[in-house]
Amino acid sequence: MHYLSKKLSAIWIAFFILLVSSATQAQDPAPQTPTTAPSQPNPTQPAPAPVSNSQAIEFYNQAKQSGMSDMDIEKAALQRGYTLDDISAMRKRLEQTTKDNTKNDPNRDQLDETREQDDLDELEDETNNERDTTAAGRARFRRLNRTFGSSFFRRSSTTFEPNLRIPTPRNYILGPDDELVVDIYGNSVDNFRMKISPEGTVKMLNLAPVYVNGLTIEQANERIVNRLRQAYSNLNRPGSGTHSTITLGNVRSIRVMITGEVVRPGTYTVSSLSTAFNALYVSGGPGRNGSYRNIEVIRNNQVIRQIDLYRFLIDADLRDNIALQDQDIILIRPYDTRIELTGEVKKTGVFEAKAGETVKDLLKYAGGFTPEAFTKLIQYQRNTGNNFIIGSIDSVQVATFAPKNGDIFNVKKILDVVANQVEIRGAVTRPGIYPLDERTKTVKELITISEGISPRAFLNRALLERSSGDTQTGLVAIDLRKLLNNEIPDIVLLPGDILTIKSVEDLKEFTFLSVRGAVINPGEYYYYKDITIADLIFQAGGYTEGGIPYRIEVSRRVKNDTTGLPSDQNVRIFTLDVADNLTLSEQDQKFTLYPYDIVLVRRSPRYETQKTVTIFGQVTYPGTYTILNNFEKISDLFPKAGGMKKEAYIEGARFYRNRELVALDLKAVIEKPSIPANLLLADGDTIYIPKKSEMVRIQGGVYNPSLVNYDPGFNFHEYISQAGGFAERARKNRIYVSYPNGRTHRTSKFLFFRSYPKVEPGSTVTVPLKEPKVEQPMSRGERLAIISLFTTLAIALIRIL
Repeated sequence: MHYLSKKLSAIWIAFFILLVSSATQAQDPAPQTPTTAPSQPNPTQPAPAPVSNSQAIEFYNQAKQSGMSDMDIEKAALQRGYTLDDISAMRKRLEQTTKDNTKNDPNRDQLDETREQDDLDELEDETNNERDTTAAGRARFRRLNRTFGSSFFRRSSTTFEPNLRIPTPRNYILGPDDELVVDIYGNSVDNFRMKISPEGTVKMLNLAPVYVNGLTIEQANERIVNRLRQAYSNLNRPGSGTHSTITLGNVRSIRVMITGEVVRPGTYTVSSLSTAFNALYVSGGPGRNGSYRNIEVIRNNQVIRQIDLYRFLIDADLRDNIALQDQDIILIRPYDTRIELTGEVKKTGVFEAKAGETVKDLLKYAGGFTPEAFTKLIQYQRNTGNNFIIGSIDSVQVATFAPKNGDIFNVKKILDVVANQVEIRGAVTRPGIYPLDERTKTVKELITISEGISPRAFLNRALLERSSGDTQTGLVAIDLRKLLNNEIPDIVLLPGDILTIKSVEDLKEFTFLSVRGAVINPGEYYYYKDITIADLIFQAGGYTEGGIPYRIEVSRRVKNDTTGLPSDQNVRIFTLDVADNLTLSEQDQKFTLYPYDIVLVRRSPRYETQKTVTIFGQVTYPGTYTILNNFEKISDLFPKAGGMKKEAYIEGARFYRNRELVALDLKAVIEKPSIPANLLLADGDTIYIPKKSEMVRIQGGVYNPSLVNYDPGFNFHEYISQAGGFAERARKNRIYVSYPNGRTHRTSKFLFFRSYPKVEPGSTVTVPLKEPKVEQPMSRGERLAIISLFTTLAIALIRIL
């Protein structure tokens, strides 16, 4: 039952579903084992009823508890009317269910929960005494590290079931319910399957039974062939032409007992091909106190094998994975010695030691040291029975030191330092860290191996940082020029020394020059000795279009030289000329720039980029035109465009500046250019001359906002009538008309007379709306007050009358 609850194979699931169906028809939850198993269904028996998977599992468990084997379940299924085809169909239907049960095996989860609960109980026992810091430390380690080997028995998506699709093992011992397959070929052909009876015999054809119980396949083959020769006289004889092979078909189930310090002790029904490791795996393996090194396989009251799982886990040695037989017992003894390895080992955790093993053996089980392990000295903690003590063993004692139960060994990490390094920094060709060896024993050798100092190195002083014995850092000043010239003795380096060589630039403030104005790349540039204006302009990419090489101005800070400088002046100004080809006159060549000078390059006073305007629409030559001077106006553009066409509607002309409509009366500008509306043209101005529009738009507070045709004979009210007249909330005194040229006129009023704006072609009449009044409902108190007032007035009026 426990083996099946670990992971059910598809064929056994089909068998117990068959049993469920038969049990459902018979109304008997514990079916009895039939004496015979007919190969064909009973034609008088009704068809088996289908059942669900959950029902199948429930009745299968009941059948197993009643003592039925898996072969008994198969026989019961066949007797109840199922055929081998039915079994095959059920196997396919339950294949996916089997995979899901494998991934989400509740029994397997229970094994892990049991193991985890054991670990929690152990941690709780160890940490009950809150004052015992040693026990608390051990508990923390236990949380992080589990016993070596326990991970092999944790939840897994793979199976550890025996392989039933292997060639027939020649040493396999036959027993009841095993199936033999006989294949005769050659001059005679036959094939049949035989199942070993409870009496240990097989029967073939019409021949007498053959006893094969307890024999190997080879021994049974000889007996069966001898019996078959009664039907095939020359079977397997030389030159006869008739041969036979006998192989193992379906195998029987056996029962093994697993006891001792196991996670789930009990009796397990497993395949006869199962091995000791198969049984250990389904039982969950050793428990909290179980040994991984002392597991006994007992057969007929004798220990036939003592299993050491470490041989398999460490070296993949399968010598202990022996085949099991019916009624075998696996006994897991309690462990004798467990120690804990922490720190810089490849596999930290709790390991079990056998008698005679040393710390070296345990380190082998842990995979050895990590690359950063300090192997010269290993610390350990030991329980003396009264308290804990700590000790240490060196690398020689590792091979002979015998651990005791409860020891904790800690392998520390090496120091994060390099013992033989020196470093050179600053103005050398290859600064960095170098080993202190035969080639770099002194300061000069260190400079040589770094490929020498740079040309800009400061040679008057270098600093050597050196750590003294009291962990303080001292500085050794070196005259680098004298050292390189052998005027002073070389200095021997010590581990950890750092040599720093500065450059000239490192010892002074960063200096730069600024160039601004009409150069391609204005900005700040490094200052170099004897740099000229031509050099700086060259670095800046040269002059831009419009830049002039004369009247270049240099602004300089005043430091110490104040000769001829007024007291209120803090800078000096110089004016120079530089040719277009960046050559200087002899006099100007003597002028060099100083740090922080600002060079200003002027632009030509008459240099200016072209400015254009655009006119399109109903003109003779629409397009883009260039502004000739800074005094050209709107009226000057129309003659360039050849004048307007006949269909042009100048009253609706539009003028745009920076893409925004400017409200101008261009008709007035053309008729009288002297008016202020005749603006100076600017770069990007646009004029649009449309055709005359024949429509007028009426919107806002009218009953039918719409687009109506323009009629010179209509007055303002007639246009409003075209739109259905004024709406109730129309504001008649705020009506305004927007014209195509962007201008807007509104209604004016004098005394009781309104003057509406003129409606022109293409204009838009807008009638604003009054805001709707929001009347606040009276509260109950207000209503009562009004009623009371009217009541009082009514009473007073009655009294008067």
